[in-house]
Amino acid sequence: MNSPTSIYPPLSDSPIAGITLQDVTLQRGRTRVFDGLSLSLHEPRIGLIGDNGAGKTSLLRLLCGLDAPQSGRVAIGGTDIHSPGQPGGQLAGQSAGQNRAALVGLMFQNPDDQIIFPVVVEEIALSLRTRGMKKSEAQQAARALFAERGVASWADRAVSSLSQGQRQQICWLALQAAGPRVLLLDEPYASLDLPGQARLAQDIASADQQVLVSTHLLSHVRGFSRVIWLDQGRVRADGCGVEVCAEYEADVASRVHLPSH
Repeated sequence: MNSPTSIYPPLSDSPIAGITLQDVTLQRGRTRVFDGLSLSLHEPRIGLIGDNGAGKTSLLRLLCGLDAPQSGRVAIGGTDIHSPGQPGGQLAGQSAGQNRAALVGLMFQNPDDQIIFPVVVEEIALSLRTRGMKKSEAQQAARALFAERGVASWADRAVSSLSQGQRQQICWLALQAAGPRVLLLDEPYASLDLPGQARLAQDIASADQQVLVSTHLLSHVRGFSRVIWLDQGRVRADGCGVEVCAEYEADVASRVHLPSH
């Protein structure tokens, strides 16, 4: 199957931007989510694993600018995404929001938190228009994408008529269409059936951009060269996916008294 990005405008910059967190502190109410977190993320595929509440979603929200740290620095490709007025923090001719959207995009765990338009084709066309396409051109390209994916009938459907898994697929296609240099996926497999999971895994493997995947389904990140296990806002393990996933599985087995594999 051809990559769906084939009909999109090409990315103008090197896709692997590289992410740096320096001594980041994030406080949410009375909860200290991160306390001096530092990471350097340069691998093209990175998995995030850990229990609920470990900090995976909070990390993704920091990286896309939805949450701002109380202290520390978050940079993508050398650009401080939380201080766009600083030298190097804003691309020429772009607002802070446009600059950030060109750098990084988040696919939410709940697709209803992401989808804006009531008709499916409009959602994809919006993402394409942020890349400079005219409205008619974006609509045509969006329809071509659906045809390429074998779901041409989705284009004119109401978003409300789609299943949760189908809406999740729309969110993924919209994120790809927008073309940021870093793709952040928060539990992207949770609502998908097996064919949908296989298709998404294939898309992630072939994507030009850097991709970070937060998931409880370890099989989808076990083969990554890097997986980070977060535990109560701290890095418990960081390394090869096979090894880190095995460590996490063994820890879970010991806590719930199941035999480890």
